[in-house]
Amino acid sequence: MTIAKEFKPHEIIPYKEVSTSRLQLHVFFPKANKTSDRRPAIVFFFGGGWKNGSPAQFYPQCEHLAYRGIVAISAEYRVESLHRTSPRESVIDGKSAIRWVRQHAMELGVDPEQIVAGGGSAGAHVAAATAMIEGFEQPGEDTSVSCRPNALVLFNPVFDNGPNGYGYDRVKEYWEEFSPLHNIRESTPPTIVLLGTKDNLVPVETAEAYKDQMEIKGNRCDLYLFEGQPHGFFNYNNPENFAGTVDKMDQFLMSIGFLEAE
Repeated sequence: MTIAKEFKPHEIIPYKEVSTSRLQLHVFFPKANKTSDRRPAIVFFFGGGWKNGSPAQFYPQCEHLAYRGIVAISAEYRVESLHRTSPRESVIDGKSAIRWVRQHAMELGVDPEQIVAGGGSAGAHVAAATAMIEGFEQPGEDTSVSCRPNALVLFNPVFDNGPNGYGYDRVKEYWEEFSPLHNIRESTPPTIVLLGTKDNLVPVETAEAYKDQMEIKGNRCDLYLFEGQPHGFFNYNNPENFAGTVDKMDQFLMSIGFLEAE
């Protein structure tokens, strides 16, 4: 994916140190943002199969949402290629990132009750996991501060980690606790899912099953299918799909009161 040079975070803030790794949040602030503000925030997690990837993937979405008045963040988290870690550590870090933003909401000008988690592919799995997966916590962290976001924005998300789902061979020892499709709760926050009908990793049937289970539990799940589009269709290098998915994201965030109409 090619990222235009003009996308640059306003600040890069360390949020966690693990062994020799310092993990950081790449933050885009709205214009004239003040610490006395209480704005919504969104934390994005990049895709890459829990193996690789870059926070730069979501810089375009971050800049757009910061322009619209949201504190927008793209988070680093541990991945196999850089840290020799498993998917377990990716989820642990996702929880740490949401928790850190909530703990430091006043410094960031954020409303701690208006925090969204978002992501693409395995990063969308990490986002969903912060909302519904029990356990997978960083030892010593203050778990009295909730890591659960108040809404989810998920691009071609890895929902099913079961025997017929994505990544089972890497998480089979704990897949039942790890798979979002199998851990939907009544408390799962309102969610938007954006998926291409030709995705080779996430079948449409999986997303439809997720939506069904969300609604059975009394939760909101808006599913948008983009005809003929493959995995990763939403990225900035496809201007039409980028614009279409951003528009759906904006409509969803406006509908829950996290974004004002332009």
